[in-house]
Amino acid sequence: MQAVLIDDHFAAWRAASLDALSRGLAPETIEWRVKQAPESPQTQALFDCLEVTDIAPSPARGVQVSKELAALLRDAALFRDPQRWAFLYKVLWRWQQGDRTVASPADVDGARLTRMAKSVRRAKHDMIAYVRFRKQTAAAHSPEYIAWYDPDHDVLGWAADHFAQRMGRSTWMIATPRGAAFWDGSELHLEQRRALPGEHRGKTVDDAEALWLAYYRSTFNPARLNEAALEQHMPVRFWKGLPEGHLIPAMISEAKSGAQRVAQAGGVGALGGKSIPVEAEFAQPVRVPPSSLDGCRRCELWRHATQAVGGSGPGDARIMLIGEQPGDQEDLAGQPFVGPAGQLLDIAIARAGLLRAQLYLTNAVKHFKWEPRGKRRLHKTPGQQEIAACAYWLERELRTVRPVVIVALGATALNALLQRKVSLKDYTGAPFEAAGAWAIATWHPSFALRQQSDASRDKLLDEISNALRDARRLAEESVAPVTQPRRESPES
Repeated sequence: MQAVLIDDHFAAWRAASLDALSRGLAPETIEWRVKQAPESPQTQALFDCLEVTDIAPSPARGVQVSKELAALLRDAALFRDPQRWAFLYKVLWRWQQGDRTVASPADVDGARLTRMAKSVRRAKHDMIAYVRFRKQTAAAHSPEYIAWYDPDHDVLGWAADHFAQRMGRSTWMIATPRGAAFWDGSELHLEQRRALPGEHRGKTVDDAEALWLAYYRSTFNPARLNEAALEQHMPVRFWKGLPEGHLIPAMISEAKSGAQRVAQAGGVGALGGKSIPVEAEFAQPVRVPPSSLDGCRRCELWRHATQAVGGSGPGDARIMLIGEQPGDQEDLAGQPFVGPAGQLLDIAIARAGLLRAQLYLTNAVKHFKWEPRGKRRLHKTPGQQEIAACAYWLERELRTVRPVVIVALGATALNALLQRKVSLKDYTGAPFEAAGAWAIATWHPSFALRQQSDASRDKLLDEISNALRDARRLAEESVAPVTQPRRESPES
């Protein structure tokens, strides 16, 4: 193991990385150590991009990366993580070894690198949007304007350069918990954290700020207040650094305590006709706030369904049952397996010695697909695109519940579980591994209901019961699944 001591900025890491690569040092043989130093501007170019040809060769140079990877590395270098330099070197090492997948979000390291860069870019945007300068009283060697900000990542140098290009020769300082940036009118200085002059941050209000506060209050319309949208576009954590931040809670409180009604009444009063006073609580119908699943628009089934029907059962159930889709009664009730097929399933569950309360029940597709037949809504089998669209929700349920055994009721559920088209008959009769658990395939109870004879219906019900017995046995044994080779049919 070789220790590499660098300053905590990109240029130092770049030089050390190029040297380590030239000596063929693998990532696992290096221990990256950082000196205690202030943030430094990103003044040095990243790497030789493939498109650049006018740079003279150098003994330490020899790594050519794409522009996309160069941008990712440059931004990820500002991500606050003690292990960032070691991780970035691992990415660079893989690239030099010819592994181009490291730059793809589908790769484990590529996904982490993309998340880091995206988080830094968001921090850059936030700092530009939420830094507020305050004019200071005249004092020797004191900047004209001062701002306080607490960025999520080490973006001070980048943001300081942005403001230096836009504020002319006015002097200013941005202080953060980890450092400060000072612009003297011609040159930018980055230093370690220091106290604001006189520690009078936020105690003075200049003429420009007073004008801004008056404008901000005058443009606020309590009748159109949307708290969720406000906090989404201006997160609460930034309010403490904004001069208008102390106004917002009071304006929200005033809006809730009657200002909304007053503002609406003023607009209505300006119109012709007779005014009829209506209390706010009766002005709109009661609406249940939508959940994430309720707001799903990943396919078009939501347009004709009453509601989305999610899973039901304990969050730590050892057995999960997956059906095809909610039926007519499930669509109205918002619960899975409450119609005729659900009643038949209850019989099979009881025969298997299980309780419905022990099981997690869900469907591969969360919205009811139907076609009109007179006054009735008849079930229509969901298409492959609709199954694929709902795979997001099924995968999330599998990750959350983490069942030991999964029972696929019918071909649609089996296709959704395996994420490909297969034949149900090739998977019945024996457990197999899927989604990190034991899986058992059997008939959907609705198929038994459609049988013409009692004998056929009872036979299918027995097969469903036997599958549930097998699921119960596997769940009680808690044996880890072992992948077994399976012969696929031509249909699969």
